Amino acid sequence: MTNPIGIYLHIPFCRQRCDFCAFYLEVHREPAAQAFLAALKTEIALQAEQEGIRGRAFQSVYFGGGTPTTLKPAQLIEILTEIRKHLTLTPECEVTVEAHPATVTQADLSMLHEAGVNRISFGAESMQDEELLRIGRPALARDTMTAVQAARKAGFRNINLDVMYGLPNQTVESWAATLSQCLELASAHLSCYALTVEEGTRLAHDIRLQRAQAPDESMQVAMDRQAQRMLAEAGYLRYELSNYAKPGWACRHNLLYWTDGDYLGLGPSAHSFIQGSRFGNVANLTAYEAALSQQTVPTENCLALTKRERLRDAVIFGLRLMQGIPTDQLQDHAANYGRTQVVERLREHRLIEEEGTQSRLSAQGRLHANTVAEKLF
Repeated sequence: MTNPIGIYLHIPFCRQRCDFCAFYLEVHREPAAQAFLAALKTEIALQAEQEGIRGRAFQSVYFGGGTPTTLKPAQLIEILTEIRKHLTLTPECEVTVEAHPATVTQADLSMLHEAGVNRISFGAESMQDEELLRIGRPALARDTMTAVQAARKAGFRNINLDVMYGLPNQTVESWAATLSQCLELASAHLSCYALTVEEGTRLAHDIRLQRAQAPDESMQVAMDRQAQRMLAEAGYLRYELSNYAKPGWACRHNLLYWTDGDYLGLGPSAHSFIQGSRFGNVANLTAYEAALSQQTVPTENCLALTKRERLRDAVIFGLRLMQGIPTDQLQDHAANYGRTQVVERLREHRLIEEEGTQSRLSAQGRLHANTVAEKLF
């Protein structure tokens, strides 16, 4: 049986870099965008003929970044048209575009929807203006409200909001206020991410100089509980550690990452997992374009995983899902990696629980998911 497969496109442009961001990106310039589009078209054509990709039907297309909507709608549609020219999309294919709320108009969203984009994901981050200012986020809460309203008028039903908790000087009360405003917008999906401080970011620099407040782990735990409570009461199902959806609106593309699915990454720094092999594109726009100008796929660090390594990854990623994983799978991994006693201790400490033939993180285990993953790795 062939695994389901999706496409991830890394659009490497933003208007500016937010203080917390460690992703590969460039400040948007139109000549650079045009050169990138030409290279990306070449990459799509080349990858379509690769073993493990040729002839397969893709269930999802995800435009991420960066900020995809720094490109014009016509440019995003041009990319989608090129994908359809070389690759087969399933009739029900989920097509997502990430968008900064301040970078799209209703006319833009209407163009994207008419071209077949059926899911829009807005990076709200917070609904409190002072919190956005503290993380160098060029937006206001009203931009998100306006963008969601415009998306609905354009025809979108599948709308996601990304928000973050543990921001500098954020409180449980201000986080609850952000969630309340998100609930008023009634999006189909909410992603709630705990802020992590990445080395090399402006935020990490400011924390070292005591210009910004580092995330408080105990407060983040309280915020996670607050989100679980408020969103459950509003009818959202938590299906993964950071993701909540109204029934039937879970993100099909992201589920590929947690269920051992395949995905093809296009664009500089994008990563792929195809039939047991992991590889990534070079994280440099100049080098990316240079390789493609020579009709060469810009990949590096290809690693074919053993059956044992695939089982390990399936266990660690699968435990992020609320449904968990088959207990037999967890036991096989523990035996292969000498983690049997570790799993027993995790059960004794009630971080992992069993229900029927499934094992999953307990409510307490979800609060310490990274620690559990490290012990199982």
